[in-house]
Amino acid sequence: MPAPTGGWAVGMLMATTPCSARDAQRILATAADLAEVSAEELATAMTATSCGATLPTRFERALRRAVEAARTRAPAGTDRPGLAPNPARTEEVLTRFRGCQARLAASPQDPGALRAMDDTAYTLCVLMGRATALEAISAAEEQLATTA
Repeated sequence: MPAPTGGWAVGMLMATTPCSARDAQRILATAADLAEVSAEELATAMTATSCGATLPTRFERALRRAVEAARTRAPAGTDRPGLAPNPARTEEVLTRFRGCQARLAASPQDPGALRAMDDTAYTLCVLMGRATALEAISAAEEQLATTA
């Protein structure tokens, strides 16, 4: 698939699902198979929606089915369906978040530290499928505690 269109489509799936790039590529490929089109054609149609085009019903249904097939049960005690992130990736991002916290505590006015903290908090929120950093941290810690 062409990099710009495929990359945009993967990014769109990552933002809306939330999931990793690899999972988004799998969802895109599955949806293309279900819609009986190429992944490139589906990606092109998806990216056209950002310019106001309407996604064909057949593509939309295929995407919904592919996303639903990729979903896993939510961890115990939550009511949020979603893709379960890889525990190694969760640990990596949570460790990076803690490092950013320490860097920011040592230098609160450092614009680089502020930017890094913002980026890492956002990544953790998307990864864990939570709206706030506090919820994402709790979900990440809970996931790591249950997989340890």
